[in-house]
Amino acid sequence: MIRTEFFTGPAIAPHITRLSALRVAVFREWPYLYDGSMTSEQGFMEGFAKSTTSGIAIAFDGDEAVGASTCLAMTEEDDHVTQPFRDAGLDLSRFCYFGESVLLRQYRGQGIGVRFFQWREAHARSLPGVDSTTFCAVQRPSDHPLRPRDAIPLDNFWRKRGYLPTDLTCTMTWKQVDSAAKVQNILRFWMHRL
Repeated sequence: MIRTEFFTGPAIAPHITRLSALRVAVFREWPYLYDGSMTSEQGFMEGFAKSTTSGIAIAFDGDEAVGASTCLAMTEEDDHVTQPFRDAGLDLSRFCYFGESVLLRQYRGQGIGVRFFQWREAHARSLPGVDSTTFCAVQRPSDHPLRPRDAIPLDNFWRKRGYLPTDLTCTMTWKQVDSAAKVQNILRFWMHRL
């Protein structure tokens, strides 16, 4: 039986190593193709444990973490995420940013992703002044050489949750499994009004 639990601030700290390993494993896959390391991921996750607005939904199979999904007040996000919103004249204090969802392949299609959205949206509603949620997704061409034949875009899943794509994009750089150097990636924002 898979259970999901939600953690905030310092309660995230005991899970950092497990969550970092999950991120390294899942982000290597399509569509992110991220060649990450435990060191960089642990540093990233430690920031969530120090935040006063962060939240992480974790899916457990017994004692093993098999998936996780993060959120954070947009006002605490990095410039590469917030700048497109500033440029568009949007008030950052109204948004909760959904950073990522990672779930091991064998647990997909069981409703865990839906629960991740429910947990994060509930957390967003608890943040003062927040009335909208947003996330961004990497853009890949349909003919990308590493695209699996059975790859299914998540657009319909996101739309069913009430999220719509926007014209806002940001650029993030990371080392990919198919490149010796870091690569710039374009990510499109999706939004939902709570």
